[in-house]
Amino acid sequence: MGSASSSESAASGEAAVVLPAAETGTASLRERIRSVPDYPQPGVLFRDITPLLRDAGAFAAAVEAMAAPFDDDDLALVASIESRGFLFAAPLALRLGAGLALLRKPDKLPAATVAEDYRLEYGAGRLEMHVDAVEPGARVLVVDDVLATGGSAAAATALVSRRGGVVAGYSFLIELEGLGGRGRLEAGAAPAIHSVLRFP
Repeated sequence: MGSASSSESAASGEAAVVLPAAETGTASLRERIRSVPDYPQPGVLFRDITPLLRDAGAFAAAVEAMAAPFDDDDLALVASIESRGFLFAAPLALRLGAGLALLRKPDKLPAATVAEDYRLEYGAGRLEMHVDAVEPGARVLVVDDVLATGGSAAAATALVSRRGGVVAGYSFLIELEGLGGRGRLEAGAAPAIHSVLRFP
């Protein structure tokens, strides 16, 4: 589809490399993740997925890479963590032939909910889910864009389990290995934990 090109960011003066959409291997996906230091607060290195999202080929390849390990898992639902998790969970649910359950921040859902508090790498949060989102015995894949401390994924697990669902696995685009999220989920006797890209 042509050679690589670059464009200049007017806001920051940073050169942003735009790669051909046909290059959709893991290395190419990694190159589409932008690292932003000191965001959202000093000392945090933020992994920005927007360069990947704007490339249709890379976006499709990321969804496929997140879905493929769970092709044979007979999933009833994909549980999506707000907010960037929604971007991947919806196409993953379609790709896997599953329904979609939304795990949202407080006061975003209109009907009766259950809630779970959690800690993350630079603060605290709460997830809510409709009480009828997960039926007893339903096999559920938990999806988010990033696995960091594992707090939101653990909260998602608690919500699914409280409604009688079974967490069949986790799928993330990015794993930040230094923050220990995988160990936290594994400590809970977690099923398959899949991440497409791993960063220190």
